[in-house]
Order: sequence, then C-alpha cells, then structure tokens
Amino acid sequence: VQLVESGGGSVQAGGSLRLSCAISGHTDSNYCMGWFRQAPGKEREGVAWIDGYGTATYADSVRGRFTISKDNARNTLYLQMNSLKPEDTAIYYCAEALASTLDDGLGSREYNYWGQGTQVTVS
Repeated sequence: VQLVESGGGSVQAGGSLRLSCAISGHTDSNYCMGWFRQAPGKEREGVAWIDGYGTATYADSVRGRFTISKDNARNTLYLQMNSLKPEDTAIYYCAEALASTLDDGLGSREYNYWGQGTQVTVS
C-alpha cells in the first residue's frame, strides 16, 4: 500500500487549501483513513478521520473549518481546509488503518500505513 499526499503550500490566514492523498496497492474502499499533522517541536496530532461507512470525526481545533472526504472511485482521500490560521502550520500526513471502524481514529497508533507528508504554511 502506498499513500501520496499533495496540495500543500503557503497561504495567508483566512485562506483555503485542499490536500489530496492518492491511495494505491489495494482496491478495498472500506478502510478507515485519517489526516494528521505535526508542527515543529510538537507531537503528531489527529486532525480528522473517516470510517469505512463514511462517518467523519474532527479534532476540536479544526471542526467547522476542515472537511474530510473520500472518493472511492478515484481511490483518493481529501482534506478541505478553510479559514486557515497560523496555528494550522504543520506537515500534514494521511494514514490508513486496516479496519472499517476504530476506537480512537484520531490516535496515530491505530493506523497501518502513512504517507510522506505535505507542508502547509499559514502566515
């Protein structure tokens, strides 16, 4: 399984970005997927995750601003980020868990595969 993120970049506060995560190596669309981020000097934190049934869950810090979605036909996970703030600056990672539901989808230990990350900078 390979996960490849794209769509990161630099944006001014209040702006928007859409991250993509291309999934290859299998065709099963019922696995949980999540977005995580890690800022310099901080631990990796869960941002949002979506279970195998399409239910999305968000961290308090991004709820109402970020939207996670998955296009099963394109085998791609997305993260639409609106109203970006400087504190959203981080490397963003997508991850996949080999399960259709998780007890703690915002916890990184639940996931089996990770992308290489894409930088998001908000100034």
